Amino acid sequence: MEPRHGIMKAFPKVKRAKVLHGRDTPPAKKKPDEWDITGNTFKGVKVYILPAGIGNARYQIFQRQIEQNGGQTKSSLCPSVTHVVVDENMDMDRALRLLKVDRMPSGVQLVKCTWLSLCISEKQLLDVASYSLLLPERKPETVHETIKEELQNVEPAAETIAQPVSDKTKQEEDMTIPDTKEEVQGEEDGVSQSDLEALITGQHPKEETPGSSVDPGPDSAAQKVVSGKWVCAQSSQSKTNNFNKHITDKLEVLAKAYTHQGDKWRALSYSKAVNALKSYHKPVTSYQEACQITGIGKRMADKIDEIMESGHLRKLDHIGEAVPVLELFTNIWGAGAKTAQLWYQQGFRTLEDIRTKANLSNTQKIGLKHYDDLLDRMPRVEAAAIEKVVRDAVHGIDTQLVAMACGSYRRGKATCGDVDVLITHPDGKSHKGVFSKVLQILHDSGFLT
Repeated sequence: MEPRHGIMKAFPKVKRAKVLHGRDTPPAKKKPDEWDITGNTFKGVKVYILPAGIGNARYQIFQRQIEQNGGQTKSSLCPSVTHVVVDENMDMDRALRLLKVDRMPSGVQLVKCTWLSLCISEKQLLDVASYSLLLPERKPETVHETIKEELQNVEPAAETIAQPVSDKTKQEEDMTIPDTKEEVQGEEDGVSQSDLEALITGQHPKEETPGSSVDPGPDSAAQKVVSGKWVCAQSSQSKTNNFNKHITDKLEVLAKAYTHQGDKWRALSYSKAVNALKSYHKPVTSYQEACQITGIGKRMADKIDEIMESGHLRKLDHIGEAVPVLELFTNIWGAGAKTAQLWYQQGFRTLEDIRTKANLSNTQKIGLKHYDDLLDRMPRVEAAAIEKVVRDAVHGIDTQLVAMACGSYRRGKATCGDVDVLITHPDGKSHKGVFSKVLQILHDSGFLT
């Protein structure tokens, strides 16, 4: 070995020349537009890869694979981009700052690089739902729309897209929007008995104590400890003792303000922080402790720290006079944030203004007529009675169907604003088409008018 090492030391330039000019010479790197197209996995896909955190070597691999499989890569977030790929550890708040935008353009997906890696390895374009940093879009004012159409035989209120109200503060700063993405997995060929019992009781059978039985009665959900990460799986009993009421009271004001202004992202951020603090087992005493609570980001922790230090939150000073008016309007059944903003911009300030000056749909007229009644919360026993009526109607069609009250009732609330009844079937498909039949039975019995 020693002589060979000696030769290498003696003729380093000769060896280097042989490698560079001989048969071992590496091929020259191709530019993106010179890469051969070998597949069509990314056909029609135009990707901007945000370099931060990904690294140059991996960046080039991603770029080459996209180009070779029929896609295109862009050097910036231009109008033609369909997907923005970011590092696995990137959160949406930081991504938006690096992209220098307040929100993602419509139709553009913001996904973690895991999605891109799996698409490459599996040679198919995968759904982005499990890898997206964007929260799922919810259509405003669609809650109960189907029921309204069946019961009232009216068209849902047409929504006019309005600009945000003029006195919405210009001093708003970006907030951390916690990643609420959950990976949902289900059985395509039906629901198992254990899954069905978990649905009814809020617990998987393996988590129950020996000898316990499944009781799908009205109060079963409240009597059992509900498990899971979803909001609907969190028992309201876990928030009985709020050790941070002095903080949540102020954050709830902002959550409500953003909701009525149509700023769903900030409203969601504050609502999640409020729920997290209400469920926390003791008073929060420091910024560092707040950061450790799931659902609270660094910027939200800053605001919590401000309340702990001063007893006040400066953002509350910037809530305009429009907020209470918008809240008044959005409490009308059939009207949402956009409609409320439109009415405000038209100069309406009271319910009397809406009654005498606004152009209302039939649904909104009903909502205005029964304004106070619809805002009253019913006692839990009344919600249980409603659930029983609906369940009896459902079982009149098929005794194997499952009908259960969800929402605040299932979480054990003492009062409910409404009753959300889920109707399904253990086989995952036999519940299709049952909705109109249930409504007809409830109409014929006089329960629905």
